[in-house]
Amino acid sequence: MDARPVVVMTGGTNGMGRLAALDLARRGVRLGVVARSRAKADALREEVERVAPRTPVDVFRADLSLLAEVRRAGEEIAARYSRIDVLVNNAGLHAFSQRVTAEGYAGMTAVNYLAPWLLTDILRDRLIASAPARIVTVASRASLRARAVDPVADLTDTAPFTRRGSGPLYGRSKLMDIMFTQELGRRLQGTGVSVTCCCPGFNATGLGRELPLSGALEKVLNGLKIGDPRHGADIIVKLATDPGFADSAGGYFAARTAEPLPCPEIGRPEDVQRALWEATAALVRDFRGPRP
Repeated sequence: MDARPVVVMTGGTNGMGRLAALDLARRGVRLGVVARSRAKADALREEVERVAPRTPVDVFRADLSLLAEVRRAGEEIAARYSRIDVLVNNAGLHAFSQRVTAEGYAGMTAVNYLAPWLLTDILRDRLIASAPARIVTVASRASLRARAVDPVADLTDTAPFTRRGSGPLYGRSKLMDIMFTQELGRRLQGTGVSVTCCCPGFNATGLGRELPLSGALEKVLNGLKIGDPRHGADIIVKLATDPGFADSAGGYFAARTAEPLPCPEIGRPEDVQRALWEATAALVRDFRGPRP
């Protein structure tokens, strides 16, 4: 293993995640990319080689909607690296109808919240041993659309929804990311591991893949320079590398300005964040090792 900092990243083959991965490669890191598609992972490797020749890119294949695959990938990552400097939880899903996974969870809840929670939990000891280290999770101001928080019921909610009703549920999954970040920040205080999350701003890349004419809409927005994914990539890289965020214990930051943002009020109380953490730990008990 060479001396390059190791950055493990989900969602690094598309959109702002791809841009962030390329920027990090230019900065001299070793990339560990968790990806479902071999073809997209190979394309990223080729692009990294063009912009930052000889940058090591390790690929760990996993479907992040399945916790068994998240666990397998996490264990493979821990076995591959003696140290991990940064973990970036970037993969996300906005579904316009309910998708229940083979394990029985709502797809958006699994990909957007349970997967990053579990992957972080599996790699936590390695990150602590590697301190100073960082954990960056991509949340969203869509969290403001969440209507309520029930730390137990929300995790297992698989009720059907319409395209119009998808927004608050997507927002709820992102609210849980913010709550997870803030609770994790408290739990890791004093370990040398920085814990942050961000709102990447509106991003046109990959916008509403299930929507009619989504590809054409994305091209129009890109042409108008609306929803530029570079803003999201920039805040991810800043939180992963900027010394100013090295001591954050659960901060939530905006794209472009990197200004701190408050957790939406319904998810802000520490006892609610703690209840969500404990409910999540109980739910994924069979997929995690012994942890407090």
